[in-house]
Amino acid sequence: MTTFEGTARRPPAGRPVPRAARGGGGWTALLAGSTLLDAVAATLLPMALARAIDAVLAAGTSGAGAVAGAVWACVALVTVSAAADVCAELAAGGGTARATARLRHGLARHVLAVGPALRIPPGDVAGRMVGGVAEAGAGPAAATQAVTALLPPAGALAVLGVTAPPVALTVAVAIPLVALLLRAFVRDVGATAERYLAVQGAIAARLAEALDGARTIAAAGTAGREARRILAPLPELGAEGHAMWRVQGSVAARGLLALLVLQIAVVTVAGLELMAGRTSAGGLVAAVQYAGLAAGFGPAVSHLLRLGRARAGAARAAAILAEPPRAHGTATLPPGPGRLEFRGVSAGGVLDGLDLVVPGGLAVAVVGRAGSGKATLAALAGRLADPDRGEVLLDGVPLRRLSRDALRGAVGYAFARPVLLGDTVGDAIGLGAGPGPEGPPEARLREAARAACADGFVRRLPRGYGTPLADAPMSGGEIQRIGLARAFARPGRLLVLDDATSSLDTATELRITEALLGPLGDRTRLVTAYRAGTAARADLVVWLEAGRVRGCGRHADLWRDPAYRAVFAAGDR
Repeated sequence: MTTFEGTARRPPAGRPVPRAARGGGGWTALLAGSTLLDAVAATLLPMALARAIDAVLAAGTSGAGAVAGAVWACVALVTVSAAADVCAELAAGGGTARATARLRHGLARHVLAVGPALRIPPGDVAGRMVGGVAEAGAGPAAATQAVTALLPPAGALAVLGVTAPPVALTVAVAIPLVALLLRAFVRDVGATAERYLAVQGAIAARLAEALDGARTIAAAGTAGREARRILAPLPELGAEGHAMWRVQGSVAARGLLALLVLQIAVVTVAGLELMAGRTSAGGLVAAVQYAGLAAGFGPAVSHLLRLGRARAGAARAAAILAEPPRAHGTATLPPGPGRLEFRGVSAGGVLDGLDLVVPGGLAVAVVGRAGSGKATLAALAGRLADPDRGEVLLDGVPLRRLSRDALRGAVGYAFARPVLLGDTVGDAIGLGAGPGPEGPPEARLREAARAACADGFVRRLPRGYGTPLADAPMSGGEIQRIGLARAFARPGRLLVLDDATSSLDTATELRITEALLGPLGDRTRLVTAYRAGTAARADLVVWLEAGRVRGCGRHADLWRDPAYRAVFAAGDR
């Protein structure tokens, strides 16, 4: 059977749990105070109960006042315990919610900071952020409650040591066995929970892949096969879930048996003490109660189970946090035409020591067979990826040294399969184009849409540029034109079009190319070209082969080379 243990990376060591504890804010402090108060009340209650019983039995000599005082002490302790328990539940829920929200915000920011370099599949990332972070967010509350759950047993053992040493000795013999049982429980549950969440992530990753290719699956008629592929890990998920509950059930059963044996032993010892006159009837009841508290680990087991799952969720979140975000410098760009330079660049096993200068202000087409490095070159041009070796510079400044704002303000991108983000069509076009959160002026949006041949069909939508994206069904070519409009709306000195016209008809591509050479001619344009017509209208053509520049010049001059003509004749992408 296929296993998914390898997808559950160990944390560099569970840092999200203490981070979540800080994220719980005042809720964590309230939880600690409430559970501590509950533990104190639980420790004092058997003593108060013993006094009440002894007062009732001695009512003739102690009087009604002593009985009433003892009973009211019990009532007060029960009331305090109940109120503290209510506050603890409220604080645990509030702290968990706040810690989970804080973790999700931090994880989302980190995922976006890492960007395309993130090596974890998107579906698995979503699973970790939804399920795993929810488990990790419960960690601080579980840890606090697990610690305070040990206070009543400790207090009970201390009281017994003073009031009934033989009973305390009987209980103390069982404590190491209980501790070993809990240690094994935490270890087994933590490992099982981590594997369980790993399989969940694998299912989520497969589902995300299938949703991304839903049209392909429908066209191929393979929905049933894909459903079986997505759900193939379910048996292992069920096995890990059953294993988790088997561990818990086994520990609970052995614990109950140990507690039963211990209570029999305590009753026997306390009964002998009563018969010998060394304790009272109330003392016997208190001894039995304290013995149950001293060996009672049911609450601790429950909290430790949650803590084990929290550690597993934290480990999976930490694996994302271990992915280094792309670091940016602090430099800004000097005035310049957008001159792009590649110096000895090797990247992705495709580009091999590439040297290239793209003059500022020109429209440059990059052509080559599949695998020649066109897409890698386009990614490096705006630092969507970093070279393994070498340097990429824009107007003489290495891209690594630029601040995030300087880099993104200077470079715009359009892709073959753009993803439209925002509430409306206008939002999708103005994404990242500034200025401010309200986006660019509407006039600039419309100008960019006209340049991308998108204004006509956008105006025909029910609410024009204000149409919600969910109510604006668009073809692949129309989506690509919106992506182009988004790139055109951005200010800057370098525009990269990575196969951004592949879904357009020849006439539309011609009109967009004219816009690139006309109104957008004040910036450098780097276009990965697959059609000879696109290359022909460019100011300069860069011909890649095997990760290096084979030729550079005007399309008409390169066309004389049969190998260059073969690039377009082959139809390679």
